[in-house]
Amino acid sequence: MDLKDISFIIPVYNRPDEIHELLMSFSCLEGDKDFEIVVIEDGSTKKCDHIVNRFSDLNISYHLKTNSGPGDSRNYGMNVAKGKYYIILDSDVILPANYNKVLIENLINDYSDCFGGIDDSYKSFSNFQKAVSFSMTSFITTGHIRGGSQSIDFQPRSFNMGISREAFLKSKGFGNIHPGEDPDLSIRLKELGFNTKLYNDLKVFHKRRVSVLSFLEQVYKFGVARTILNNRYPSTKKIIYWCPLLFSLTFLISIFLFFLNINSTLILMFTFYFIIVFIQSSFKNNSLVGLLSIMTTLIQFVGYGYGFFKSFILINIFPNKKIESIFPKMFFNHS
Repeated sequence: MDLKDISFIIPVYNRPDEIHELLMSFSCLEGDKDFEIVVIEDGSTKKCDHIVNRFSDLNISYHLKTNSGPGDSRNYGMNVAKGKYYIILDSDVILPANYNKVLIENLINDYSDCFGGIDDSYKSFSNFQKAVSFSMTSFITTGHIRGGSQSIDFQPRSFNMGISREAFLKSKGFGNIHPGEDPDLSIRLKELGFNTKLYNDLKVFHKRRVSVLSFLEQVYKFGVARTILNNRYPSTKKIIYWCPLLFSLTFLISIFLFFLNINSTLILMFTFYFIIVFIQSSFKNNSLVGLLSIMTTLIQFVGYGYGFFKSFILINIFPNKKIESIFPKMFFNHS
């Protein structure tokens, strides 16, 4: 596997500044740059063609299409790409200088037809972005739900994901659910006999441009997507997906009991847990990020748990109703 076999697939929607940062990181990569970059403008009103034109040192093809969502745009990019292996990136990531070196080493020494890499925060990110990154990736929050390097059910995420041309063609790529299109693809690949792996040394810096409210909405949709996928693929159901809801309900009960002076044990347990969150995040970042990580972790558990439970109830109350009509905002129309 060589760099010339690689096509990077990057959908973008109204984020020219992010594309500029990402392409700058491509220009700063160590070694040769004998790879293809495919940028797919997904019906943006703020186009990035003028940004792409600045990077004549990179082999970039730019494609403008009508808006149909990130999954369909990635499929579009893979259909027009020239490479044999596709690396899918979100527009809000930045590559470390050694990304290509680590990528090729993994593909040569531990090949997989589909892999997922890891994400982290960068020193220039805001404190809130660092806190969100901690909550999304730490093992003591919900990072473990994605699965670890030894998990046969690991489901790569499309901010840093690779897929072979063969796997793409046989699976027909991403579906129209969003979010959730990446685990949906991973599940279908497994059913087709392909393996997925975690390359836990292949890192991107994930900017995650979210506010408190948009982060809450995002994790809520993650919970909804998980229920939809569990319904679509019953073999993927796991008790662990109920943990955020159980955490949230127990936390609310602990506060209620504490103020009624009935029981303080639960609130002490949660206090101890949040102290661990604070210490771990502060050690990695700084004390302010540690404090914010307590908030983002709580938002993550509550939002995900609520979305998971709400969708579970609605789907089971209306078993004969199409899920697309129950949650129309979770699906893109590709027609």
